[in-house]
Amino acid sequence: MDNAPVTLGWREWVGLPDLGLPLIKAKVDTGARTSALHAFQVERFANHGAGGAEWVRFAVHPLQGRDDLVVRCCAPLLDQRAVTDSGGHREERFVIAARFGIGGACWPIELTLTDRDSMRFRMLIGRTTLSGRALVDVRRSFLMGKPADAAAVYQETATNEGA
Repeated sequence: MDNAPVTLGWREWVGLPDLGLPLIKAKVDTGARTSALHAFQVERFANHGAGGAEWVRFAVHPLQGRDDLVVRCCAPLLDQRAVTDSGGHREERFVIAARFGIGGACWPIELTLTDRDSMRFRMLIGRTTLSGRALVDVRRSFLMGKPADAAAVYQETATNEGA
């Protein structure tokens, strides 16, 4: 098995299959420790089917500029942490775990949930996600590929779920 790090560009298309997000454009940010995902309508709840464990449900607009496309997600709550953003603002955020997919590889990561609606990217990939697995070429973009039509992937997913 080849454990050599993959080289990524400063932005990439990634997937979060546990959350029903096959494609989301992400900014690779080695200055950020933790990865962050755009989320709204965030709600903590006790999942009685999981022994009353704390979970969080939330919605995501996975594609910038497409407020009509909403993916509803649910995940076990790992933690709640104070995170300082790049503007120096501290915010309490829910932390979840999810599988992170890129370039045919997939591994578990932690994500904080925050409103990134005003940001260009719906996801920020922090250095702990990449540690030991990837190098970043800041001069390049989409080294893992770029979908011809990301919205079509979500339409296809919705069609398959309705079948």
